[in-house]
Amino acid sequence: MNAATYQSFADTWENRASIRTRPRRMLENDDKLIYPLSRQPLVLGQAFLRECPQQRDFVLVQTLYKFINDVVIFETEIVDQTARSIAKNRFGVAFPPACRYDAMTVVVDEDYHALVAMDFMQQTIALTGIAPIQLPTQIELSRAVPAALALAPPELRAPMELICVAIAENTVTHDVAAFARDDTVKASIKGLMADHLLDEGRHSGFWTRLVQIYWQRASEAERHCLAQILPVFIRHYLTNDLQNAFDFQLIDHLPVSPAVRLALKDEVSGLAFPINRHHPLVGNIVRFLRSSSLLDSACVQQAMVDYLC
Repeated sequence: MNAATYQSFADTWENRASIRTRPRRMLENDDKLIYPLSRQPLVLGQAFLRECPQQRDFVLVQTLYKFINDVVIFETEIVDQTARSIAKNRFGVAFPPACRYDAMTVVVDEDYHALVAMDFMQQTIALTGIAPIQLPTQIELSRAVPAALALAPPELRAPMELICVAIAENTVTHDVAAFARDDTVKASIKGLMADHLLDEGRHSGFWTRLVQIYWQRASEAERHCLAQILPVFIRHYLTNDLQNAFDFQLIDHLPVSPAVRLALKDEVSGLAFPINRHHPLVGNIVRFLRSSSLLDSACVQQAMVDYLC
């Protein structure tokens, strides 16, 4: 893939983008789950099932709020910033007009996703009467991207940012796909995820192609430098610290005794996945590295050896 062979997806966006084609999703008042049990292990723990199973819906609603909050931060503070810079031709890597046009559709999509997420949060508050506890002001990428950029020389910060956002967008796409397939949750939430997936599938391909364009014209020295930073980004990106802190805060809001609270926190503390090739999101990252052609480079293979099977 190079800049000369890039094909815009403008027509596809006009015909299929969720902002163009999808109705407003309305939250149902039914007996389906508001958030998948499998995505909040707290409610599946022995201490929780023994001591406070009646708090399940409260925990799931609060976890949905965090998920929505994370989406808004990701879309408006991470992806939007990079896509908008590319669209306005102010990014540190130059791209042709077709790429910049598509970048602006990504800006529109991501801001719309944030708007839809905020609408869904308000619907959930109105339906359940449950107000959100204090939500995080950061997501893992809020730390991972700056940590990676701090290690890059000034002239390579834009390419590093591009690669970080591309990894995140490809990882999110597969995560949303799993959510959209879960039949235990309300139809409106599945529909919300399906709408999001419709756009994110297009976005993941867009970012992959931009990375391909950059990587093809990058020098060996540039490739080697960026490859050395990749593991640092991944370690920050896959950390469980923020999720753990949120779960602890959530446990503090449960009407249980101090002893039960301690038992719940002990269970949650043991849920983190090790950050290695067995982490469930590493497969998505490696898949992106292959499809973007980064993994064709020996320096990337060497840097990522701990994550490759």
